[in-house]
Amino acid sequence: MNKKDKILIIGAGLCGSLLALRLAQRGYKVEVYESRPDLRKVDISAGRSINLALSDRGLKALRLCGMEEKAKEICIPMYGRLMHDKAGNTFASNYSGRKGEYINSISRGDLNAILLDEAEKHENVTIHFNKKCKKVDIENTIAYFKDYQTNQEFSIDATVIFGADGAGSSLRKSYIYERKFLFSYSQNYLNHGYKELEIPADAKGNHQISKGHLHIWPRGDFMLIALPNMDGSFTVTLFLSYDEGEYNFNNLTSEEKITQFFEQEFPDALALIPNIKEEFIKNPTGPLGTIKCSPWSYQNKTLLIGDASHAIVPFYGQGMNASFEDVFVLDEILCHFDQRGEIYNWETVFKAYQKARKKDTDAIADLAIDNFHEMKDHVANPLFKEKRKIEMDLEKTFPTQYASKYSLVTFNENIGYNEAMNKGRAQDKALLNLIADKEVNTHLNMTEQELKVILEKVKVETEEILREDKIAGL
Repeated sequence: MNKKDKILIIGAGLCGSLLALRLAQRGYKVEVYESRPDLRKVDISAGRSINLALSDRGLKALRLCGMEEKAKEICIPMYGRLMHDKAGNTFASNYSGRKGEYINSISRGDLNAILLDEAEKHENVTIHFNKKCKKVDIENTIAYFKDYQTNQEFSIDATVIFGADGAGSSLRKSYIYERKFLFSYSQNYLNHGYKELEIPADAKGNHQISKGHLHIWPRGDFMLIALPNMDGSFTVTLFLSYDEGEYNFNNLTSEEKITQFFEQEFPDALALIPNIKEEFIKNPTGPLGTIKCSPWSYQNKTLLIGDASHAIVPFYGQGMNASFEDVFVLDEILCHFDQRGEIYNWETVFKAYQKARKKDTDAIADLAIDNFHEMKDHVANPLFKEKRKIEMDLEKTFPTQYASKYSLVTFNENIGYNEAMNKGRAQDKALLNLIADKEVNTHLNMTEQELKVILEKVKVETEEILREDKIAGL
């Protein structure tokens, strides 16, 4: 490996721009090619989720690149979920019982823009827009592009190519089509799609509902969620089946039916979305899929990173955080080899990176699907509410001794997703068993002593479940 290596990154989205910035800080010469126009000059938000949840894992990677504070300036803290029932009643559920733990709503475009600005400050970084990668010759590390402005086709010869080009990655497609090696690939879609709508700011530019929460309208088979924006608006997302149930994307085609659906299921949200009919008809319906593949690299020549290697559904708010954490883990591997002073090549780095990372990205993909069912359905379940209440009390009373599954995933950036999933699932099982078997007496205002008894029982039961799972090979 050599600092003079010519590094080509396909994709200048969130992962590509952070990767470019970090490699530039490490002294590498980086060229980035992006198919879309420069989002700092034109608005290209349509069809992509406009705002995202930024939490500790993402912040850890931004901190590494010196960008944490700049990102925090454009964040809106969300301290918990606020559920809305059909009658318009709401109940809040905090994300954590500990103080100072929250997730942040952040604009995809604004975050991407500050990362591009920072990357471009480095003279060893060049970013090219409107250049679509058509395919990659992975044997000779040559990427083929089409310039959207001139329609000309051209190629770039690089030392190493990173595919940070998202779920539709052209580098990944080249892995499949070139058949140079055994490449495993799966793409699974939910039967639900999503559509984005907007709750505008009020006449004074203020938020019309609480901006300190992620709002959820859980309805069993479908749901609505809303995240706050800096300008006083909320981005609202409807998650609904394409073809199942009384109402679905395939049959919500007339203005009457769209209005009827919202009047029946989300009357309080409907009152806040003035342009519902136009937005519903005009805005695209996007698919929700999970991508898993292996290996992520080919020799010492190319590597898939971010969504290109592990796209997930958005229900844990971890897609961007996981991609940012990829950059952090890759950087750790580079540091590890640098410190040992060994002579190493990109192939060694890529293999070590996949070994360190793959089980965690598989875990967050599975957790995100679990959370989909939890958000649209379980959050309104009395047993689930009771479990959540106990978890919050345990975190509040014993902040260093207990962390819920959600906290392990979202606020414990030093634990891998896989460990967080295994421990979190075992804890959930332990707690639900104790509640269902009435082994613990739960009520609204439990004393520290009563909670201590529950904590000890949960710890013992969790260890037992983890041991059994290990024996069963789960």
